Amino acid sequence: MKIVKKIAIVLLVVLIGMQFYRPEKNVAEGDYVVAFETETQPPTEVKQILKTACYDCHSANTKYPWYNNIAPVSYWLADHIEEGKEHLNFSDWANYDAEKKDHKLEELIEEVEEGKMPLKEYTWTHEDAKLTEEQINVLVAWAKETRANY
Repeated sequence: MKIVKKIAIVLLVVLIGMQFYRPEKNVAEGDYVVAFETETQPPTEVKQILKTACYDCHSANTKYPWYNNIAPVSYWLADHIEEGKEHLNFSDWANYDAEKKDHKLEELIEEVEEGKMPLKEYTWTHEDAKLTEEQINVLVAWAKETRANY
C-alpha cells in the first residue's frame, strides 16, 4: 500500500508541475490565410467551411478551447496541431510550388471524401465542424476546380 501511495504522490507532483510548463500556442497576428484565399478564391461558403473545420489545425492560428489550459490536454492538442500543419498549412501556401499545391488539394479531397477530416476528436468538441454531405460536396467540388489551375 505504501508503494501505491508514493506513486500517486509522484504522479500528482508531475501533473501539477506540468501546469507550469506548457507548449507554445499556435497564434498568429493579422490575416494568416490571406495568400491562400487570394490565390484560390474560395467562395463564401467554402471560406466558412475552411474556417470552422480546417484552419484551427492547418494554419498559423488556432482558437483554443478552455480546456487547453490543462495539462496534459495542452500537450495533446499542441501535438495534433503540429502534425496537422506538417500535412497542410494554409498559412504557408505562398511557399508551396504549383506541384505541391496541386498535391495538397488532392489530399484535401481524399481526406474529406473518405471522412478522415476533420478528425473525429476535433468534431467531438466542435459540433459546427462536422461536415454535412452538402458541405463535403461543395468543398470537394471547389478543390477539384481549383486543382485545375495547377
